[in-house]
Amino acid sequence: MPTIELITRVPAAPRQCFELSLSVDAHTASMRASGERAVGGVTAGVMGLGDVVTWRARHFGVPFTMTSRISAHDAPHRFVDEQVSGPFRRWHHEHRFDADGDGTVMTDVATFESPAWWVGRAVDRLVLTSYLTRLLTVRNEWLTAALASPGRV
Repeated sequence: MPTIELITRVPAAPRQCFELSLSVDAHTASMRASGERAVGGVTAGVMGLGDVVTWRARHFGVPFTMTSRISAHDAPHRFVDEQVSGPFRRWHHEHRFDADGDGTVMTDVATFESPAWWVGRAVDRLVLTSYLTRLLTVRNEWLTAALASPGRV
């Protein structure tokens, strides 16, 4: 099962990073390229433990819908979102926030698995790992910029 690990240094306190990372509005703003939007469950504001959101987006020109739940929540240090239903056989995304001087080290660990057995494994390896790494990187760059200039959020 592929694992993506990203480490991003953010010039803001862990609590600010934690809360903005749980914001449905911030997620929507950071994913404009795919047109991702919340269409069910929590559709605005900051999510908490047990909250569910259904996202709709277009990737590779194909519309996708994914419902995820916040399955772990330890403010302001860590939370996990996991797919409840959607395109993956499995999606587990852990977000960690560690104080580092005047800022935060934000760590994303995403593990995923596509359906369709050996075809899915090939797609994961050849296409999805790099594609999802780019999506998470774009999101983290947006969060970093938003937290560095509070008027942007």
